[in-house]
Amino acid sequence: MDYSKLLRYLNDYIDTSGQGGRHIIRFSQPAHYAECLRQLLKYRRKYPALRLVRSSSLLHALFCPLRTPDAAIYAEPELSIEEDATISVHSSASSGKERATDIPWGVKRIGAPETWSVSTGHRIRIGVIDTGADYSHPDLHHSLARGIHLLNRAGLPHDDNGHGTHIAGTIAAAGGSQGMIGVAPRSLIYPVKAFDHNGSAYVSDIILGIDWCVRNHMHIINMSFGMKSTSQSLRNIVSKAHEAGVVIVASSGNDKKQRTADYPAKYAQTISVGATNRDGKIASFSNFGPYIDIYAPGEKITSSWLGGGHREMSGTSMATSHVSGAIALLLALRPGLTPGEIKRRLRRTARPLPCSTARARSRPGEVNAVRLLRGRTGRRA
Repeated sequence: MDYSKLLRYLNDYIDTSGQGGRHIIRFSQPAHYAECLRQLLKYRRKYPALRLVRSSSLLHALFCPLRTPDAAIYAEPELSIEEDATISVHSSASSGKERATDIPWGVKRIGAPETWSVSTGHRIRIGVIDTGADYSHPDLHHSLARGIHLLNRAGLPHDDNGHGTHIAGTIAAAGGSQGMIGVAPRSLIYPVKAFDHNGSAYVSDIILGIDWCVRNHMHIINMSFGMKSTSQSLRNIVSKAHEAGVVIVASSGNDKKQRTADYPAKYAQTISVGATNRDGKIASFSNFGPYIDIYAPGEKITSSWLGGGHREMSGTSMATSHVSGAIALLLALRPGLTPGEIKRRLRRTARPLPCSTARARSRPGEVNAVRLLRGRTGRRA
């Protein structure tokens, strides 16, 4: 393939205004991607618009703000072209500021405090692909690593929405008596800011976030977001992360629907999470059914919020953060477990759901950290 011709074409059709469409260009062969990338770096001096092209070495793909691509590009056998779709975080409207609680009800519900004598998630690295995190929050002072800001590579991934800070708090807050404690208080959160202040992102931003997490050796990726349609590029990068041994935990969605889940939770390589309420029943807003791997507390969850405060939120996003924290407790104790082994262990050790309704009879159950670390349902942790 004539890569110089391709790059000249991209330069001519790139929309520098930022208002046009965005596309993902995948290469079928790693060597073809590497050669095109080499020439891209060279041509950027001659064609400044090419500086807007981003790349993923893990996916072997370029991300371009293109106007409608020419049919000739689609005909290239070495290339696959896909529109770069939007994706949103999974949570319902939040209530006003809440009083901080030492150990929130969801953390207690899954039994996390009962495991802290044997595991606190020490040194487990969790990439939270979300809206960033509040680095000044006292609950998160010892819980946050630098991470990455994909929308502004020069800055820290500061949260301008609140959703990412809430997720980080449930996973790893260590505020003690003056704040709150999360599920795995000695794990380390790497905020990956892919979402803007409205809680919206492009699939390409998620791909770059997963790419970064794999290259920086995250143990777990928390993905509290989703979309209704699939993306082959997203599926491919999730598969590559799974093959690399990274555990991917994803929220199933808040549509109250059976036999479905949003993507990426619907992919087999993720751990798909539904939400429960204080009674241990499936929350009224949660998706449910065979595409859910595990349930966790997700209704009226109080966690860290912008400005050093706390806020109550509901959603499968909140449930997902409980599961990520529980897996961090497990991996600190059993670091050799594979993603597949962890998913099977989660399902096997889950607390059964109440069976009073058809909705609740669907398997599996609710995450239980004590049973998860034990690996079976008999002995105490």
